[in-house]
This record gives sequence, C-alpha cells and structure tokens, in this order.
Amino acid sequence: MSFKPNFFENPNRMVRILYEEFDVSKQISQELLSYISFEQNQPIVVVCIGTDRSTGDSLGPLVGTLLEEKSTPNFHIYGTLEDPIHAVNLEEKLREIKLKHVNPFIIGIDACLGRLKSVGFIQIGSGPIKPGAGVNKELPEVGNMHITGIVNVSGFMEFFVLQNTRLSLVLKMAKAIADGIFKASLMSQRKTPSMPHLNWTFEQEQTP
Repeated sequence: MSFKPNFFENPNRMVRILYEEFDVSKQISQELLSYISFEQNQPIVVVCIGTDRSTGDSLGPLVGTLLEEKSTPNFHIYGTLEDPIHAVNLEEKLREIKLKHVNPFIIGIDACLGRLKSVGFIQIGSGPIKPGAGVNKELPEVGNMHITGIVNVSGFMEFFVLQNTRLSLVLKMAKAIADGIFKASLMSQRKTPSMPHLNWTFEQEQTP
C-alpha cells in the first residue's frame, strides 16, 4: 500500500466539505486524487450503503444510482436504489465483492448523524465506516476508506430522525459526492491505464 508523504505527516487529518460550497464536486475529486497512488493495480470498489425505505438513509443508494448512470471508469459500483446494500444483505454483498475482485480497495459510502452545525457536511476519511452505529445495530465494518454525509442531528430517536430527514438535502449531497467521484475516476483514467489506489482521512460520526 502506497501513501502520499503528507499522510504520514498528519495521519489524523480529516476533510469536511459543505455540500453548498462553490464547485464542491471539484473539491471532492481533488481531495480524492491527492491520495491516489498510480503505481498500484488494485481494483477500486465503491460500496454504497443504505435503503430507499428511509429518507435519511437513502444517501448511499442515491450515490450508487447516480454513479451507475454515469458509468465511472476504473470504479466498480455496488448499492443502488434498485439493488440496495443494507443491514439484511450487507454480509452477503461483502462476500460477493471479495469473490469477484482480488484484493479490492473498498470505498464505503453511507449517511450519518452528527451535531446540528455539522449537518450538510461531507466527510472524507481513511478506515472503514461502521454501518448501523447510529441506530445501535451490529454490522460489519466496510471499507479501506469512506465518504459519509451528515444528513441530520444525532442524540435522540435516531430512527425517527432518519425517517424525517429532508430528501432535498440528501439528494443534493448525493449529487455532490457522485459528481466528485466521477470526476476523480475520469482523471485517474487519463493519468494511468491501471486501476488507481486511494487513501483518505477520517473523522468518526454515527452512521445509521
């Protein structure tokens, strides 16, 4: 695994980008590209976690659907509105991915709950996400790195909060994330014919 020098200089570095910021998708793609090692030949798998049965928890499958429609080069997409990855089938889907891809580098994408002032922020980090933590579910950790979107406030009746999250906010965040990943995939294709390797930074938030 190859890292950029600045990763070792600040291993706890965490990136947060507000979905309303100017050219947010470009910022996401540039942040992603700053951690890609073009010397690796590791398949990149994007695992979008969530369900279309809960507005707040639909961020992941919305991102997956948008990416699937864009046909991202060098990135394998799992988890869409039509075929979501959620608590019931998560373990099965992870086994399927490991059978299909040799030593994949997995990017986990999920919605999360956080502080009021953090709602609307997109977080980019290293290490796995922990699906279900926000609603006290024990599920497998996912990813060598992750992207999470803070869709609402944590701390009280999380399941009810997720059900009553505004779809408008979730959709705007999903579009920003999907556009950023798409732009990064295009740039990675131009720079090298091989599959890129990614590494990002992390701040923990509760994930539904």
